[in-house]
Amino acid sequence: MALSRYKSLVDRFSADIRSGRLPPGTRLPTHRDLALSEGMALVTASRVYAELQAMGLVSGETGRGTFVRETSLPPGLGIDQKTIATGMHDLNFNYPALPEQAELLRMGLRQLASAGDLESLLRYQPHAGRLHERESVARHLLARGLTVQPEQVLIVNGAQQGLAVTLMAMLKPGDVIAADALTYSGFKVLAKALHLEVIPIQVRDHGPDLNMLESLCQHRRVRAVYAMPTLHNPLGWVMSAAHRNEMVEIARRHNLLIIEDAAYAFLVDEPPPPLATLAPERTFYVSGLSKSVATGLRMGFIAAPVKEVPALERIIRATTWNTPGLVTAIASTWLDDGTVARLEVQKRLDAQSRQIIAAQALAGLSYISHPSSYFIWLPLQEDARADRITKALLREQVAVSTAEPFAVSACVPHALRLALGSVNMKLLHGALAKVKWAVEAQS
Repeated sequence: MALSRYKSLVDRFSADIRSGRLPPGTRLPTHRDLALSEGMALVTASRVYAELQAMGLVSGETGRGTFVRETSLPPGLGIDQKTIATGMHDLNFNYPALPEQAELLRMGLRQLASAGDLESLLRYQPHAGRLHERESVARHLLARGLTVQPEQVLIVNGAQQGLAVTLMAMLKPGDVIAADALTYSGFKVLAKALHLEVIPIQVRDHGPDLNMLESLCQHRRVRAVYAMPTLHNPLGWVMSAAHRNEMVEIARRHNLLIIEDAAYAFLVDEPPPPLATLAPERTFYVSGLSKSVATGLRMGFIAAPVKEVPALERIIRATTWNTPGLVTAIASTWLDDGTVARLEVQKRLDAQSRQIIAAQALAGLSYISHPSSYFIWLPLQEDARADRITKALLREQVAVSTAEPFAVSACVPHALRLALGSVNMKLLHGALAKVKWAVEAQS
């Protein structure tokens, strides 16, 4: 087949999709049927669809076929934070806040202004944070069931930077890291930017399929595993103690590093011990105060094996030098005086209240969640199209995320991820009722 004819077929499909002649959700001919109708080789037909998929115009779904995508959705929806228009209900991102938090900040600034060492905050800070601030984090982690020395703690600009610092320090481009087939979208973005190969582990109701992890390690040179054992995002499960021990055994058997993301762990009351407690010699525990206090308070921390701290410090120095002294000073004060602990309890109760509202608003739909989480995973019926539902909801002033930002594997399920922590409590039921309407309209 001449190159010009192959290109003209891609251009024809592209024009039909962009013009609406092939509307979103249209099932395209199979690769074999396309080859027969156009008189081309099967490999060339597959190439046509591959190029259309690379252009973001179609999606190939294993066992179902090739479908036209909804192309009018805002770029990066579910991945990049966009300014939310006035009147838009944001079920896409979580930034939970309590009414009294602005006053807490005002009081914290006043207290800081009267402190004796204010001038020291104008200077460079140690790369891993000042020792007394690292001590504050170590005491905080003790309440989470993790015993670490202050020298093992590194203070960073939020949990996302903590993940970035850990990946940059411990892995190199081309390294293989295993992660849940559905996982935190920010990890996916980091892994891609750092040229890491992410291999998906299938997920079960209770956690990742560890038999599959074992098999992967036997057949591939896996360097690390990325895990969210306590309140998985987006699936909401909490791994059992037995499951955690089994993961640690696999990590030791195959010499894997464990990157434990605990950003939402504070929402679970009395969870099993962190992986970092079970395998302190190989686990990097990453968390922060963005969800428990405020997203604008960019203070996070890494608890790492002592021998790896210098490598992490070098990356902090090369990227941000240190966390802002002003932010860290306020955060460490709140860690010490119990403010963070109190906010964690209040937000756990807030999340529980929002889950109750969700259960009422989404009654009749089957979804996955944890009773104390700020998110819901809503699988769709086989014929429903997540992109079409998302577009319909945008017209109703409701922003949600599809499964695509969270999917590591090539097969992306049709599902919605609903963040409950950003919409005003009084408006949440109405926003979720619109989600139910949109889903049922597609069923």
